[in-house]
Amino acid sequence: MKKRQLGTSGLQVSAMGLGCMGLSYGYGPATDKHTAIALIRAAVEHGVTFFDTAEAYGPFTNESLLGEALAPYRDQVVIATKFGFKDGDVNLGLDSRPQRIREVAEAALKRLKTDRIDLFYQHRVDPNVPIEDVAGAVKQLIEAGKVQHFGLSEAAAQTIRRAHAIQPVAALQSEYSLWWREPEAEILPTLEELGIGLVPFSPLGKGFLTGAISENTTFDSTDFRSIVPRFTPAARKANQALVDLLGQIGAQKKVTSAQIALAWLLAQKPWIVPIPGTTKRHRLDENLAATEIELSADELRHIESAVSAIPVQGARYPEHLQQRVGR
Repeated sequence: MKKRQLGTSGLQVSAMGLGCMGLSYGYGPATDKHTAIALIRAAVEHGVTFFDTAEAYGPFTNESLLGEALAPYRDQVVIATKFGFKDGDVNLGLDSRPQRIREVAEAALKRLKTDRIDLFYQHRVDPNVPIEDVAGAVKQLIEAGKVQHFGLSEAAAQTIRRAHAIQPVAALQSEYSLWWREPEAEILPTLEELGIGLVPFSPLGKGFLTGAISENTTFDSTDFRSIVPRFTPAARKANQALVDLLGQIGAQKKVTSAQIALAWLLAQKPWIVPIPGTTKRHRLDENLAATEIELSADELRHIESAVSAIPVQGARYPEHLQQRVGR
């Protein structure tokens, strides 16, 4: 597995990480614990050194799962987790008060069975707490040796700058893929200027870019996609054109649609590290193999030209969740 550095922070990780949320939360019933641990450990054996979780995933169960799965490999891997929701529950609203950040850190250390959090993200920007106070609280945790690096998630460019001035931001986690390219306008240039890495979540469009989802797919009531405008049957039917295009390009290179989508992301900047999630071993293998795919300048131009001609239908989030983005 190739390595990448997240910006100028010195934080080196595998070129692709593993997003672990879906093992416990967000996409239907939780995966059986033994199956989930086996998947995480298979990722380690494949050279993955970057694992993403949060107190809100479960809540709490995902951190505990990672703590158990990664205990034998702790010094070989980088674990990222997050704070920012009241009592760890996304339904209760935001809470990034410094006291709460310290409490989350202490609890996460126990669940993760570790003495340090490698990368500690603010999960969403809290409009009620100045970002300078948030950065200051994490700075204190870094000085205490409990946290190694500071991260933000879905923050706006100006917020990133303000936080970075107090405590250098190692990485921004935000959605970025061939069907959500908004970060290209303002976020990517800001990160490049400041030397901050980008960790794209949902790099496969919450599974849509794999080609495994059609207009006829039904989602479990606990699956987040059941309330997302972009995943209505009409939107899925309209957006199928993008998946078909990726399939055609993949067929020419004898790789899958998902692998083209991931290889495209990796080709954008050397400091981008996607974290696709999966519950299936064959999908893990497929995703990680994308790190070996080289797209030529001509191929990238072709993808750019073809994709830009396909307007993606449907909002990324329902309105009440969109309000938490880019503050």
